[in-house]
Amino acid sequence: MKKLNEAVSYAAIIIGALLVSFSVACILLPSGAIDYGTAGIGIIIGKLTGFNLSICVFLVTLPFLIAGFVVLGFKFGLKSIVGVISYTVGLEVFENIPFELQAEHFIAVVFGGAILGAGLSLILRFGGCIDGSEIFANIFVNKLSEKTGKNFSMTGLLIAFNACVYIAAFLFINENSALLSLLVYVIATAVIDHFTDHFDAIKQLTIITQNPDTLIKAIREEFNKTCTVINSQGAIAGENKTLICYVTYFELQKMREIIKRQDTKAFITVSTVDEIMQ
Repeated sequence: MKKLNEAVSYAAIIIGALLVSFSVACILLPSGAIDYGTAGIGIIIGKLTGFNLSICVFLVTLPFLIAGFVVLGFKFGLKSIVGVISYTVGLEVFENIPFELQAEHFIAVVFGGAILGAGLSLILRFGGCIDGSEIFANIFVNKLSEKTGKNFSMTGLLIAFNACVYIAAFLFINENSALLSLLVYVIATAVIDHFTDHFDAIKQLTIITQNPDTLIKAIREEFNKTCTVINSQGAIAGENKTLICYVTYFELQKMREIIKRQDTKAFITVSTVDEIMQ
């Protein structure tokens, strides 16, 4: 069953990456818009230099992938590499397939942004990532949290990163491209938020367990994070402990695996935290 679940997750990431590449190559680029994040930077470089588009996107994303592989773990890194390779191969293939959407640029961009968001949602839901800016933001937030002992959301960093991408599009391509690309970002992130419940926000895990010590040790060793421990009482299970800890969306998948490995009987809830006042 575990191998089947892994196979399904990789298949979903590949399908999501191909949806994204189709949207970019067949709808957004012909309509004058670009992708966001590190892919957007790669597209701008490709347009300015005339170099192969898929190679530019891959080379720009590669350093962030390596960093994610080292910092965020082998499984996350492997899924992200599979996603990025599928995305860049898809760009290469779909660029050479004749496809024309008979619609105004505005409508095409709305449609393309929705497909882009759906593809990225699929990738994120199954523990992957193809955008280097999200990996960078996650690593930066984790390091900042380690140094300060506070929890931070990735939202501000992602907005700042993509603002730089659109300013570059405005300066080096044209204002229409920048505005259409901004519309893509708004639509895609709205779709992603709908299916992933604000992936860039902080996630609160509430874990009810009768085996707290091993979980706390694993969380400290794997994430360098601590937990709030509360004595609790179950109507049937009796005395237990409730652990509360905060993670990013990318850490959530790994946290689930750790909990399943350490305590298969633990009861877990996950909620999105809009703000932590410290």
